[in-house]
Amino acid sequence: MDKFITIVGLGPGDPGVLPLQVWELLNDGSPVYLRTEIHPTVDWLKQKGIKFFALDHHYERCETFEEVYANIAQELVEAATRQSIVYGVPGHPMVAEDTVRRVTELAAAKGIGIKIVPAMSFLDAMWLALGLDPSKGIHIIDALRLEEQKPDPTVGTVVTQIYDRMIAGETKLSLMEYYPDEHRIAVVRAAGIPKEERIQRIPLYELDRLDWIDHLTSLYIEPTNVAASAAAAACLFPLDPLVEVMQNLRGEQGCPWDREQNHESLKPYLIEETYEVLEALEQGEMYKICEELGDLLLQIVFHAQIANEKDHFDINDVIQSIVEKMVRRHPHVFGSIHVKNSEEVLINWDKIKSQEQGGTAKEQPYLAGIPRALPALLRASKVQAKAARIGFDWPDYHGAVAKVTEELQEVLQAKKDCETQAVAEELGDLLFAVVNLARLLQVDSENALSLATNKFIDRFQFIEQQAAQAGKKLSELTLEQMDLWWEEAKIHKKQEKEEEKFASREEKLIK
Repeated sequence: MDKFITIVGLGPGDPGVLPLQVWELLNDGSPVYLRTEIHPTVDWLKQKGIKFFALDHHYERCETFEEVYANIAQELVEAATRQSIVYGVPGHPMVAEDTVRRVTELAAAKGIGIKIVPAMSFLDAMWLALGLDPSKGIHIIDALRLEEQKPDPTVGTVVTQIYDRMIAGETKLSLMEYYPDEHRIAVVRAAGIPKEERIQRIPLYELDRLDWIDHLTSLYIEPTNVAASAAAAACLFPLDPLVEVMQNLRGEQGCPWDREQNHESLKPYLIEETYEVLEALEQGEMYKICEELGDLLLQIVFHAQIANEKDHFDINDVIQSIVEKMVRRHPHVFGSIHVKNSEEVLINWDKIKSQEQGGTAKEQPYLAGIPRALPALLRASKVQAKAARIGFDWPDYHGAVAKVTEELQEVLQAKKDCETQAVAEELGDLLFAVVNLARLLQVDSENALSLATNKFIDRFQFIEQQAAQAGKKLSELTLEQMDLWWEEAKIHKKQEKEEEKFASREEKLIK
């Protein structure tokens, strides 16, 4: 490549920080082009006799910034086809300079080389002016691209290119979707330029009231906390890629199966994915839990996308709703309410929930909020726990033990009386009593039954293995033989547990 475009940074505006290498390039005789001459360093260059071609005329002729940047890149590359040139931009060439990206891409297509010589950026000047350490987390967005670049209220955010009060007004309205109107911001003009630097801290809603905003203006937004801006969490970026994938799958050129689904058809998958998460939790394998939680999250995004297509709500509404609910229902964390223990937390939770539903205890049945669609054991446990919150409970587990015994006798009596319907009803009472006993013993009945089922499967598989070693099918075994191997399975499993305990102790001793 014998032709080059050397792109140099002019710094934030203080000629004193202009790099020596940039100064030498501006003086080496090559034609110098500047994106704009409306920059403090350029005034100094004029005083020093540097000749240049300013490209400000594109701003006057074009209707959009995109068109401005495209035309500037085109003019520069055309000039570079004739001879090597120097192109100067404010600040650092790789920071908030869209023309540099466009020039680089267009030059590569024309076989023209690119050299970039850096300088101090306006961001470096902002860190110094505001006393910020960017290593602690900074999010940088362009005021001209707020539709595609979302702020992150959980970290400090810099918004660049606040060129005038009109852009400031549009920026304010966009940011107020993520931050409280009163949220404090720092408006910074001419950072790093002696005698011109100006910093004013104001509420967000006053941003477009400042009459000194110009092309050297940016703003810094302090991070929020959840209580101050519950709605902000609805706008964080991590879900965006998944939402975009789902939008593509549901789009005209997407997947036929995904496009056919609706809320009703997806119900089985939502249940299935939930149980797969539970299974992963039982196994305790973190990578598996992570994977299954992703599958479950996909179902939530799927339902939100279907709703969004009908203008009901989108995933941001879902997140905003639950964030607001969690903040609202935890006044002891985000408000001034004081609680002594978790029991008072649950009592407050029910009171707040009743208020949210616009009812009182008399208007709304106390247990009405527990979904009927829950698995039976889980629903029974929730009903009992909620009733216990208002004192309808045994003093301790001994009363529940007596109730289990009583219900078992009623089952046997119904069976003795040959009352089929009564047997089913009394068995239900017995199961309900067992769930209550489990709750009072602080045991999750759903999990306990799941573990018991897994234990049964493990022992039965042991019988299968023994049968296979004996060359027999399960259907050929006698009950006595299966019972014998069943007892062996219990012994075998017990030995395995003892070995695991011993290995665990050995590992601790080694550590």
